[in-house]
Amino acid sequence: MASCSGNSSGSISNSQIQNSGSEEDLQLLMDQRKRKRMQSNRESARRSRMRKQKHLDDLMAQVFQLEKENSQILSTMDVTSQQFSTVEAENSVLRAQMMELTQRLQSLDEILNYMNTNTSNEMLEAVEFHQPYSEIFMNNPWNLTYPNQPIMASADMFPY
Repeated sequence: MASCSGNSSGSISNSQIQNSGSEEDLQLLMDQRKRKRMQSNRESARRSRMRKQKHLDDLMAQVFQLEKENSQILSTMDVTSQQFSTVEAENSVLRAQMMELTQRLQSLDEILNYMNTNTSNEMLEAVEFHQPYSEIFMNNPWNLTYPNQPIMASADMFPY
């Protein structure tokens, strides 16, 4: 650059030295800022990668925990299903037994009603014909003269 002081074009002025020095300083300052920014960006990228890795690790731990809970729930469901099936089978057996016992009870009720009706009718007839009370019970095949004896019945007796 030419100076206004009238120096020859071959000589370097003080302002040119200062300008070139300040340009170099400016360049050094810009390089230094660029390096700082690059270092800061690298550090920021490293922190970002660390956050992402931590997030990924947290998600993997959560997946592991949820899979474990899911497995436990499935095991509990299997056990509960087996217990339900067992109870359902027992319930079916109990229903069948209840039906059988209900039929037996109805049959015994019919027998008792028959006995009570015939005994009452025979007693009325005995009173009308002056038949002794002891003969009524002796002639009746359904008579329970021995109340401590069990009534013997089998499934063959009933046409069900």
